[in-house]
Amino acid sequence: MNTLFGLSHQGTLLVWTLLVIIFLIVLISKFKWNPFVTLLISALLLGLLSGMKASDVITSVTSGLGGTLGTIAIVIGLGTMLGKMMAESGGAERIATTLIDKFGEKRVHWAMMIVGFVVGIPVFFEVGVILLIPIVFTVARKTKMSLLQIGIPILAGLSTVHGLVPPHPAPMIAIDAYQADLGRTILFSLIVGLPTAIIAGPLFGKFIGKRIEVTPPENLAKQFAEKQTSELPGFGITLLTILMPVILMLTGSIADIIDPEGTQGFTQFCEFIGHEVIALLISVVFAFFTLGFVRGFSKEQISKFSSECLAPTATIILIIGGGGAFKQVLINSGVGDAIADVAAHAHINVILFAWFTAALIRVATGSATVAMTTAAGIVAPVLALTPGTSVELVVLATGAGSLVLSHVNDAGFWMIKEFFNMSVPQTLKSWTAMETILSVVALVFILILSTFI
Repeated sequence: MNTLFGLSHQGTLLVWTLLVIIFLIVLISKFKWNPFVTLLISALLLGLLSGMKASDVITSVTSGLGGTLGTIAIVIGLGTMLGKMMAESGGAERIATTLIDKFGEKRVHWAMMIVGFVVGIPVFFEVGVILLIPIVFTVARKTKMSLLQIGIPILAGLSTVHGLVPPHPAPMIAIDAYQADLGRTILFSLIVGLPTAIIAGPLFGKFIGKRIEVTPPENLAKQFAEKQTSELPGFGITLLTILMPVILMLTGSIADIIDPEGTQGFTQFCEFIGHEVIALLISVVFAFFTLGFVRGFSKEQISKFSSECLAPTATIILIIGGGGAFKQVLINSGVGDAIADVAAHAHINVILFAWFTAALIRVATGSATVAMTTAAGIVAPVLALTPGTSVELVVLATGAGSLVLSHVNDAGFWMIKEFFNMSVPQTLKSWTAMETILSVVALVFILILSTFI
């Protein structure tokens, strides 16, 4: 590769990388190109500009895409099926109504945050919003409380889980890239995530709810008000079904801590059922019975639910695969090592570096998934040269960065605007502010936790 302007080989690599990332961001945000196509073009462009052979670039792209999707595609597919069963059975509404009864109307916004957090575990953010918006409208109507005071806590719960808590695809991408321990990541994500969701949810929701008055869109409010719900499933069995994958994964991690050599058959069994793919597979089959057959659904209906819910996930899976291809070219071209070398000599705190990298890409592209995937490829080699850092906390920092400052280039921004019947300035003051508070507060908690680990 020819060097630019007398720069070293390493310096030239970094210049090309910066230009390609700007190219990637501009095509997605300015010209609205499909992120998957843009990521593939950017990966090919970076490989060729960095001096790789054309055949090696193609190999890097295909191996990176395939390697990234090996586990993630299964996790997304199974997680979506679990969410669909919860939606169709009325499980989400059961959790909400039970918590409202327990907390009382005055503290209902705290219950909403817990609902968002729990319901968000097996479903995508967008699915969670669609799932829970009828509950938001219903609770706001019954309690006469501000729509945002009820809605913001649910959104905070959903968003926290989306960015920080495995087995969500975004943190799973970083776990895979950084070779982090799944059980420890889940534990740390709960320690960081719960207080973060409280501050960005019930506390900020109460503050902003008094300042922005909104009413639900008339057609949606009418539809949900007239909706007659059949008998709901039990609270205990619904909660067990939703938390089943997390319980199984934690079981595997605890067994590994107790018997790190894996010499006992029981440990091997726990590690097997604790693998994210097996844990989700068991949970989905369990849900087919607890939220399906037991609820009176026929085998044809359950088959239809589990098939039709997969179509919307295709775009997400392809974007993640494209990000994996880009990441692999970053590594194979030597760019990853160059970035790592610069960061190591600059003595950058790798937790701050991970958060800042993901935040920049998030603000520019509007996609938390693109931010998480691309940042993971940039941060992984830096992490490899920073011994002693908690890999799991770097996963959380990357996730926190990927949530910051959702604005007009984020599909989620427009979704929240329409569902809550807000203007663009109102959405910026409520939703965008909440996402930014969530991201920054999570970073603060991660940095505090890093002093003890």
